[in-house]
Amino acid sequence: MARSSGIKYIWGPLRALLRRLPEKTSLLVLSVVTGLLCGLAAVLLKLSIHGIQDGLKSLFPDSRWPFLILPGVGMLLSGLIVRYLVRDNIGHGVTKVLQAVSKNESKIKRHNVWSSLVTSALTIGFGGSVGAEAPIVYTGAAIGSNLGRYCGMSYRGMTLLLGCGAAGAVAGIFNAPLAGVLFTLEILLFNISMTGMLPLLLSSVSATLVSYLCLGRETQFAASLVEFSMKNVPFYLVLGVFCGFCALYFIRTTLSMEDRLGKLKNPWVRWAVSAVLLGILIFLFPPLHGEGYNFLSPLLSGASVDFGGETPLSFALRWEWAVPVFFLLVLLLKVFSMTFTNAGGGVGGTFGPTLFIGAIAGFVVATTLNLVFPASVPVPNFVLVGMAGLMAGVMQAPLTAIFLIAEISGGYQLLVPLILTSAISFGVTRLFEKYSIYTKRIAASGELLTHEADQAVLTLMRTNDLLEADFTPVRIDDTLGALVEAVSQSSRNIFPVVDSRGHFQGYVSLADIRKDMFQTHLYDKKHVYNYVKTAPEYVYPGEPMDSVMRKFEKTGAWNLPVIAEDRTYLGFLSKSNIFSAYREELKDFSQD
Repeated sequence: MARSSGIKYIWGPLRALLRRLPEKTSLLVLSVVTGLLCGLAAVLLKLSIHGIQDGLKSLFPDSRWPFLILPGVGMLLSGLIVRYLVRDNIGHGVTKVLQAVSKNESKIKRHNVWSSLVTSALTIGFGGSVGAEAPIVYTGAAIGSNLGRYCGMSYRGMTLLLGCGAAGAVAGIFNAPLAGVLFTLEILLFNISMTGMLPLLLSSVSATLVSYLCLGRETQFAASLVEFSMKNVPFYLVLGVFCGFCALYFIRTTLSMEDRLGKLKNPWVRWAVSAVLLGILIFLFPPLHGEGYNFLSPLLSGASVDFGGETPLSFALRWEWAVPVFFLLVLLLKVFSMTFTNAGGGVGGTFGPTLFIGAIAGFVVATTLNLVFPASVPVPNFVLVGMAGLMAGVMQAPLTAIFLIAEISGGYQLLVPLILTSAISFGVTRLFEKYSIYTKRIAASGELLTHEADQAVLTLMRTNDLLEADFTPVRIDDTLGALVEAVSQSSRNIFPVVDSRGHFQGYVSLADIRKDMFQTHLYDKKHVYNYVKTAPEYVYPGEPMDSVMRKFEKTGAWNLPVIAEDRTYLGFLSKSNIFSAYREELKDFSQD
């Protein structure tokens, strides 16, 4: 209670002060606070994962057999927390952030401030084959969203703070401030003006400073790079094409496997199957353990690959052609190990596996080229460039891929091959897949906020907000006299017709009864059912606005009824009102 009072004592006056300031000023202050908190969260997640991994290694220093079981234990612990404590689906963090923006007014539940962090630390620390980046993005977005809500920000302010949280999370976990901003702009699909960029920059820089002060300025993917040579350009183009097809394999296999494992409705059976299969894969292919970043060190340094008996397959690596074959299998199986981890109750993202598979793709291409051609291809360069190439394809974010790899590796000298490979991979992927792995599932529902201003505005508009409920309903068995009485008391020229239970039956327009409404001798002889018309289409509460507009276009109507699933009448939507709201929304959307 004392702690709660202390927090209230600190935040209460701050909230009151921020509410008195213009929202743009408040956003600048809150963006810095968000960045600092996201930086701390990223540091905490990193330390937690490494702490769990080091603790388990000290318990089992000379045996790999426990690693058949430990990943399943981590999945079980995470699953129990999610099932009995959190009681919410917290997987697919980046997709959840996208849905929060487009569907839930940028509101993210408070438990997401800690739940993704704790469960992903357990999942990855015990060996789950997923990444920590998506959970920390979800955590950062939750921090920004809840700060904005607590301080009374508007929907746009909360959306920007949510983006600040995501940018700060990426910047904090990678020590890459520019990549954090680009991640928000490219992957989370926010249409932000140049003025709106300032909070993102402040949040990213703040998070990076916290990460730097706590962990130091270590380069996460230090590599022995060779200076870029024009003679290797054709090989980088080959790598781009290979990464593009690997991205297609990644996206389609992941979604297909999720669907297949989702058919196992019993969570304990799903956990058991996933845990056993994941343990076997990690036992045979050690690089699949955890994020796998530690296995990339020899590839980035150009050292020879030797697992020293860590896998039953290590004897085969003595043959030079077995090395690219072994790592090609790792590339193909990483998608399965990642899916098993998430399906079995673990919490983690696809961001880390994307970087890992991209590195392996670069290594496989470079090693194969060196075996086929006499010219020496720099393996560390290709490992780094492959990371960017696969990220550009899977996430469909080439700029983020280019500058993230350049920042985290210090490899700006590779800017030309990074651009070439990322562009080719992105182009190959887009030939076959319009959406990224984050957006493919939600795009079909019309809930995706995109870079296209008109589509983004339609996504932001809410059917329920535009509902007009001031029409006067009439009963289907009412007389013409009762209908004329309703006309005299209404300012509308359309009258919804309902039955005794309030279920929509059709409508009557003023034009339909004009010739009879002054014939008083017909008032008791004719009834509403003599004039009722069937609506050409129906709109349902919460229906995406782009779906509503397709119905207007298909029918040519200017008004469509809104009804519940049981046909209860709720109101009307008018095309003119939608157009007016669209113009206002577009004007606000384009403002700084």
